[in-house]
Amino acid sequence: MGKLSRRKFLKTASVATLAPAAARSFAASHTQRVFIGSNTPDGILAYGWDPATAELTPSGIAAKLANVDWITFSPRHDYLYAASEVDSFNGKPTGAVASFRVQDGQLHPLSAQNSASAGTCHVALDQTGRVMLSADYGGGSAASFLINDGNLSPLVWSEHYTAHGPNPDRQNSAHAHFASFSPDNRFAYINDLGDDCIHIYGLNATTAMLSPAGTYQARPGAGCRTLHFHPNGRTAYCVNELDSTVDVLEWHKANGSLTLVTRIDLLPATHTGVNTACDTVISKDGQSVYFANRGTDFLFTCKADPRTGALTPKGRSSCGGKTPRNFTLDPTERWMLVANQNSNLISVFARDSETGALAEQGKSFAAAAPMCIVFE
Repeated sequence: MGKLSRRKFLKTASVATLAPAAARSFAASHTQRVFIGSNTPDGILAYGWDPATAELTPSGIAAKLANVDWITFSPRHDYLYAASEVDSFNGKPTGAVASFRVQDGQLHPLSAQNSASAGTCHVALDQTGRVMLSADYGGGSAASFLINDGNLSPLVWSEHYTAHGPNPDRQNSAHAHFASFSPDNRFAYINDLGDDCIHIYGLNATTAMLSPAGTYQARPGAGCRTLHFHPNGRTAYCVNELDSTVDVLEWHKANGSLTLVTRIDLLPATHTGVNTACDTVISKDGQSVYFANRGTDFLFTCKADPRTGALTPKGRSSCGGKTPRNFTLDPTERWMLVANQNSNLISVFARDSETGALAEQGKSFAAAAPMCIVFE
């Protein structure tokens, strides 16, 4: 985020009408549908992906939903859910969350609800696909929703955070940024960038109610942004935006708590200027872990011990543009796709499946303010 915050890029007063746009036929068997969350009035963009050539082909607007910061699929990929970072929705001073049915590569609107407060930047689904959490950066709050046949209920639970951190420019108030669930689906986590902590809750997957279960407190001024669990089911990585570090954490199954194992610095000792870390990608075999950093824009590759989750840094490589917001491996894990928000580009890099190394040179495709990439 920083000086080139998405909140300054394009703000709108309300969510645009939810309506799928006409798209070209998506019948080619060798291609796959990709959806891109866009922080513009267009909302969700559709592309075709060819893993043989690493080509992205634009297919138009998939859904008109203003300022989409995050999209995620249901476990069976039959529904798509979105976070809309707007200042008001349905006449209330909140952001919005929305759901779509996915059919033949197209999105069909199902439901939209008010979030807990303004600036909704992230949504996450539990492993049953029946509970969704949202995080509101601007309003410093989180909420839960029940899902029935893809339809979102009004919010079931919410919490508004009030603490803040020592950074006067970025931590003058709470900033909920990311939601996630434990490997066993018994606990939920909300990263609060404003208070340098992760709020931990017990999850009732039947009712979508959350109950307090503690906190993980990071270093003051770190700015906890995202949390991702390693496939080993015992390690988690918290990306700290404000000091460009990663807290490698041990997850405790008994009570859902997190404890610090070590801290990784993403920046070289000679770095200058404002830098902000953002997101994490973990290979399916758990042997490669990647982080992204903005300011000095790069991807940071680590070799991971599949058993312990311990990281060995391997180096930095190009992200292909400015301000990488989100990045992901394609289903073959032969390609890394990067959403470069302030370059209006999706950049693609080849990946060595044996070593995990990323190519320094890639190719890029136009996409308006890309924020999140998902494969159908």
